[in-house]
Amino acid sequence: MTCTCCEHRLLLPSRQNRRDVLRSFGAALAASAVPACAWADAAHKPKTSLTPDMALAMLMKGNDEYLRDQPFHGMLDRQRRIAIAREQHPIAVLISCSDSRVPPELLFGRGLGELFIVRNAGNTVDTTALGSVEYAIEHLGVPLVIVLGHERCGAVQAAVSVVKDGARFNGALGQMIEPIIPAVLEAQGEALQGKAPQGKDWDLLDQSVRANVRRVVERLKRSGPTLSDPLSRGTLKIIGARYDLDDGDVDFGVA
Repeated sequence: MTCTCCEHRLLLPSRQNRRDVLRSFGAALAASAVPACAWADAAHKPKTSLTPDMALAMLMKGNDEYLRDQPFHGMLDRQRRIAIAREQHPIAVLISCSDSRVPPELLFGRGLGELFIVRNAGNTVDTTALGSVEYAIEHLGVPLVIVLGHERCGAVQAAVSVVKDGARFNGALGQMIEPIIPAVLEAQGEALQGKAPQGKDWDLLDQSVRANVRRVVERLKRSGPTLSDPLSRGTLKIIGARYDLDDGDVDFGVA
């Protein structure tokens, strides 16, 4: 398999112009492609050689192919299993919701050992999740972290019901929802202050999903030197994204 990457400079695209960005970087992707033999030698390399923008371009390309129903090219065969059996060299950390409708490897077109996935309902970050992210950055050298929310998230919907209707959830479920409530309040506050997008398309649930992603991204950036140091050096990028359940599109520009 040949992996396609991009140049070191890449602006985060919106859903509207992502295809244009991919086309404009087509030549660069081909020129900087990681040869197939690089994957065969992966077990002998201490860390991935990809930059944050290269890793992001690979995920963008994979989702673009997923949208067009192109054949899945992720590496899943015996040779790949053997190559990663002793060591892992993922290209990105994905903080994702546990929702069964959000299949990370499929929607990004990635194979075995390429994504370091942290999943829980509502894609939040507690101590355990943060420790997992720090391990991937410090010990595996992962250059990219994506916080992925999604359309009609049930955990965020539960937090919305707490804010709007005073709903109560007992036990661990209630504790799981608590970190999402500030995102709902933020989205609701923006609407009341006239800062939110106007029109019939505005939706508190979807804006809360986006606000929740943004808050998690900011928490990671402020979490400590394990993440802030590589961020300042440019060897790590942390971005927010939203997955559309209806059309399969990933908006990489949630900010």
